[in-house]
Amino acid sequence: MYGPKDHGWVEVIVGPMYSGKSEELIRRIKRAKIARQKVQVFKPSIDDRYDINDVVSHAGDRTGAIAVKNSNEIIKLVDEDTQVVAIDEVQFFDQEIVKVCKRLADDNKRVICAGLDMDFRGEPFGPTPYLMATAELVDKLQAICMVCGNPATRTQRFINGKPANYSDPVVLVGATESYEARCRKCHIVPGRL
Repeated sequence: MYGPKDHGWVEVIVGPMYSGKSEELIRRIKRAKIARQKVQVFKPSIDDRYDINDVVSHAGDRTGAIAVKNSNEIIKLVDEDTQVVAIDEVQFFDQEIVKVCKRLADDNKRVICAGLDMDFRGEPFGPTPYLMATAELVDKLQAICMVCGNPATRTQRFINGKPANYSDPVVLVGATESYEARCRKCHIVPGRL
């Protein structure tokens, strides 16, 4: 969590749903504020599950954030004197988020990103793998498998109570769906080869 003293860097917090990614992001934000650092928090506007503006963990922790439509809006909204930029649900951003994070780190800012590393299929999700590859620090969190109790690294999607099919869209807005954390053995994706 402690990075270089003379330049910026990128930290990435990943894992399946219910692993505590947003909770860890909020914890790091709180610590930066305790250290009297100026922090700005961003989230994609598509994520309105708990709140339109706040980043909210499943446990109910929250912090104020700015909802943006795309990654380039972040560059326009970050103040010059901001020391820490936090970005939640990074998997929902376009690939430009990788360049945005690099530019912010090159501008001597600590960049903390949190998001899913894999989609419901168990495959790399959006820009997250690229952020993981280029970050200085990556923390991969685990949840608890809701079937067997083993460490869970995957997210199981259900649509109308049944496991989502491999051919279903990765992002479903407004669908009747639910999620569970699952281990490799208990993760089911009908239609996957």
